[in-house]
Amino acid sequence: METGRRIVIVGAGGRLGAAFAREYARDFEVVGFNHAQLDLGAPEQLRSTLGGLDFDALINAAAQTNVDRCETHQEEAFALNAETPRVLADICRAKSARFIHISTDYVFDGEKREPYTEEDEAHPISVYGKSKREGECRALEANDQALIVRVSWVFGPDRPSFIDAVLKKARHEEEISAVADKYATPTYTPDICALLKPYLAGCQEGGLLHLANSGECSWQEYAQWALDCCHAEGIPMKARKVGAASLADMKNFIAKRPVYSVLSSRKYQRATGETPRHWRDAVAAYVHDHAK
Repeated sequence: METGRRIVIVGAGGRLGAAFAREYARDFEVVGFNHAQLDLGAPEQLRSTLGGLDFDALINAAAQTNVDRCETHQEEAFALNAETPRVLADICRAKSARFIHISTDYVFDGEKREPYTEEDEAHPISVYGKSKREGECRALEANDQALIVRVSWVFGPDRPSFIDAVLKKARHEEEISAVADKYATPTYTPDICALLKPYLAGCQEGGLLHLANSGECSWQEYAQWALDCCHAEGIPMKARKVGAASLADMKNFIAKRPVYSVLSSRKYQRATGETPRHWRDAVAAYVHDHAK
């Protein structure tokens, strides 16, 4: 453990926050807060609770991530996704502590057909995306040393995600399908933790940073690969093929989703000399370790 380095994780009960808390506890002193312990909608509580702590870095992995709920609860979306990052960034600035805020590929409109870079202009098409983009802007206005990390299609063992829903259905049904005309990159929580660690342990660059596993795929390709990995591992599955559905078929969706939101990690690679592993390798590792 690195003596004297204390990391605060806000959103430690979530899929990515729980991974941060577990992985970083091996090298740092970690203090985690879940939503029951810290009300993100109460700025004064944030200031009184966090302002009284000594820490070297704070990672905000908390947000209102229900994309459709944001459409019908706009005030809540902007309070949690836009104003909270500003307050946390300000708290960290006053303490000269590192502030890392987790954002999303949904700040883009999906009109591009090659991976988005940090220089591409954000044009969110949903309340969720707009609230997250506003959170990026407010955090950087409050603290110009803040690091805004955009991630996509996050999966991991701490909270069920798309991959878990697909495999759960595939265990019991022969016919399953997934959207074939929406593209991004599945990104594994332990990989995010490992890739981000240099930015906790000395690298102080701020601004925007895209961080995702390599490659790109549709939800259908993602689901099919996860299913193939299960069969290769000998995990019983009734389904063998994932059929193709269209984004337009998703009548239960309220919010618009970008059809292409692949994130380029070139800036990260230039800064660190490391290339994130391919999403297929990450999914295979997840299935091997957690899908028994």
